[in-house]
Amino acid sequence: MTATSEPTRTLDSATSLDSVFAPVRSQTAFEEAVDRIGTAIRLGLLPPGTRLPAERELCAKLGIARSTLRQALVALAQSGHLHAVRGRGGGTFVVDELPPAAPPPSELIDRWHATWDHRVAVEVGVAVLACRRARASAVSSLGQLLAAMEEVTEDFGAYRQLDVRFHIGLAEATGNPRLVTMATEVQGEATRLIALIAHPPEILNSSNIQHRRLLAAVASGDEGATAREMAEHLRGTEHVLAGLLPRA
Repeated sequence: MTATSEPTRTLDSATSLDSVFAPVRSQTAFEEAVDRIGTAIRLGLLPPGTRLPAERELCAKLGIARSTLRQALVALAQSGHLHAVRGRGGGTFVVDELPPAAPPPSELIDRWHATWDHRVAVEVGVAVLACRRARASAVSSLGQLLAAMEEVTEDFGAYRQLDVRFHIGLAEATGNPRLVTMATEVQGEATRLIALIAHPPEILNSSNIQHRRLLAAVASGDEGATAREMAEHLRGTEHVLAGLLPRA
């Protein structure tokens, strides 16, 4: 079936619409929109060929700005979940066939939430201690890593290496070798999960914005803001994983 040659599929019921397109949190609106729509596609609530509601309607239901919605739709198009059709009868459609993916290890998928909880527990604490202890030279080095990350959003391999160095760099800024070891371990676990999803530049650009806010909080010495920014950053990635991870 193609979106332009056969009748457009729509959601089966208002209940499905309400569950898929309920309002999202403002702090992670982009990632939650990716999560909500990606999960609905994977579960078949948005079958192949389905045309999404109009942007104005989606923005009202999700409670987000049109620019945020478009950012999420672009990310899902870049990951191979959606495609746009122009002209009469056009719109944004679920692709006829999702991109093929190698079957993920079932044990990795089954425990991914626990893995992510471990990362949150370690990295929020690390960020607070980095805020308390980081020298100006460490903050400057972390800023240089962020600048480099902003230049490689089209090359995920290079991006991920810098991303890992940034997060481990926060642990190094605490001056505690044990925390560096723990941060390295959780980054290894996170990398195994992150490798299973697509990495659209839109998602990496959003992550960069979160990194900038996090580093600004660290530099300011505001431990509460630092904890909130790290938690929101990790929550955003968790939403992307929930929306794009394959199922074993």
